Amino acid sequence: MTNTAHLHKLPLLTHTISRESGESLVEQIVRLIETRIDDKLLRTGSRMPSIRLFADSHGVSRFTVVEAYDRLVAKGLLESRRGSGFYVRERQLLRAPRSAVADAASKQIDVAWLVRNMFREHPPQRMPGSGLLPVEWLDGELVAASLRSISRQQHSQLLHYGSPQGFLPLRQQLQLKLAELEIAAAPEQIVTTAGITQGLDLVARQLARPGDTVFVDDPAWFHMFGMLAEMGMKVVGIPRLPDGPDIERLDELAALHKPKFFVINSVLHNPTSTSMSAARAFQVLKIEEQHDFIVVEYDIYCDMNPGGPAHPVMRVASLDQLKRVIYLGGFSKTVAANLRVGFIAASPDMARRLTDQKMLTALTTPEVGERVIYKILSEGHFRKHVDRLRAKMDEVRDRTLRQLERVGLKVDGAPSAGIFVWANAGCDTNVLAEKAMEEGYLFAPGSLFSPSQLPSHRTRINIATMSDPGVLRFLSRHLDRA
Repeated sequence: MTNTAHLHKLPLLTHTISRESGESLVEQIVRLIETRIDDKLLRTGSRMPSIRLFADSHGVSRFTVVEAYDRLVAKGLLESRRGSGFYVRERQLLRAPRSAVADAASKQIDVAWLVRNMFREHPPQRMPGSGLLPVEWLDGELVAASLRSISRQQHSQLLHYGSPQGFLPLRQQLQLKLAELEIAAAPEQIVTTAGITQGLDLVARQLARPGDTVFVDDPAWFHMFGMLAEMGMKVVGIPRLPDGPDIERLDELAALHKPKFFVINSVLHNPTSTSMSAARAFQVLKIEEQHDFIVVEYDIYCDMNPGGPAHPVMRVASLDQLKRVIYLGGFSKTVAANLRVGFIAASPDMARRLTDQKMLTALTTPEVGERVIYKILSEGHFRKHVDRLRAKMDEVRDRTLRQLERVGLKVDGAPSAGIFVWANAGCDTNVLAEKAMEEGYLFAPGSLFSPSQLPSHRTRINIATMSDPGVLRFLSRHLDRA
C-alpha cells in the first residue's frame, strides 16, 4: 500500500492541527491523541502512524511529532517498541475508580459527558458548546492587580477562617448591587458561596428531601438536572416560552406534583438568551403562592444584560422582595470562574438557615476570592469591565448569526443580548456532537438542556467562541448531509 493510500486511515485528521489556535503544535497533537484514547477511538494496542508518515500527512515537522510522541510516552499513554514504532498503551498504572472507567468506556452523551469535556484543555475557539467567555475577553490584569493589592495587606487576615456568612464588606457591596436591580437585601440577608453551583446545592438541600418534586425551566442549565437527581429529587421541566415559563403548564403541573421549589432563569435565560416579561413574572408569583412552593431565581448572566428600554427585564425577586423568592448570583461568567465567588440573597430567616447549612458542609468560603471581587466592585472597575464585555458581544453577535444561518442553522427570534444562541440544526444534535468531538470540537446538544434528555434538533452556540473558521466548515459539511 502506498503512503498516499494509507493517509485516510490515520487516526487523526489533517485539519484538526491548526497554527492559529494559540496552542503549540506539540500540545495540539498530545491533546488530540489523548482525547481519542479517552474516548476509545484509539484502542489499546493500536499502532500509531510512523513519525515520518504522521509529519507528512499533518504538515508538521518530524521533530514536532517526536516531541509529541515522547510526551505521550511519559504520560503513560503510548509505548515505544524498538524497531516497530509507537503503540497505544494499556493504562494499568493509571487506575481510576470503577465508575470512572465505565464512564470513559462509554460514548453516551449525557450531562457528565459535556461537563467532563468542558474541563478538558480545548482551546476556547474549539468549544462552541461552552458556557464561558474566552479568557482573552476577560481582564486578567484587573484580577491580578487586585490580588497584589490584597497581598500587601496585613497577612494575618488571609490566614484564618473567614466569616461563615461571607466577607462583610463584600456583602455590603452586594447590597448596593442588588439595590440597582430593585431588590432590597440587607447584608444579613446575603450569604456568599463557592460559585452559584454551591448556592443552588445549599438551597436545594434546605428546601427539599429525596423523593420530593422540583421544577426547572425546560430547556435550562443542564448541570442542575444531574445535581438535583443525585440528591434523589424528581426533576420536572416547565416549558420555557420566549417571555418566560408556560403559565398554563406551570399551574397544571404544580397542582399535580406539589413541587417544593421552581428554579427559574429570568434574565438572559440559558440556553435561549431570552428574558422574562413583567406579566409572566407576576403570574409566576401568583401560582407560587397558590400552590405553596418557593421560587429560586438563578441570575448568573445578570450583568450581560444592557438594561434600558431596548432590553426590558423583570426579576421575580424584585417583585417579591425576597419573601418567597431566593435569588442566586455570581461572578464566574464576567470576572473569573476560578475565583468561585457567588452569593444567595433571601429572607433573614432563610439566610440564617443557609449559613448554618454552609457551615455544616464547608465551614466557610475562601475569603481571598471574596476580597478580590469586593475590590473590583468597590473601586468602580466592574461597571467599565462589563460595558466592554457587552460591546464585544454586540460586535460578534450579528456576524455570528449570519454565519450560522449560511451553514444551515436556523435561529428563531435572534437574541439582542447575551452570549447564547439556541439554534435548530435540523438533525439529531447528539449525533452532530459525536462527530464534532471526533474532530476536536465541543458542541452542546439540545437533549442535555432538558430533564427528559430526549433527542433534539437544538444546540446551544456560544457566540464568543466562534472565531475558529473550522467550526463553520464542520457545520457546513455535516449539515449538508443531514
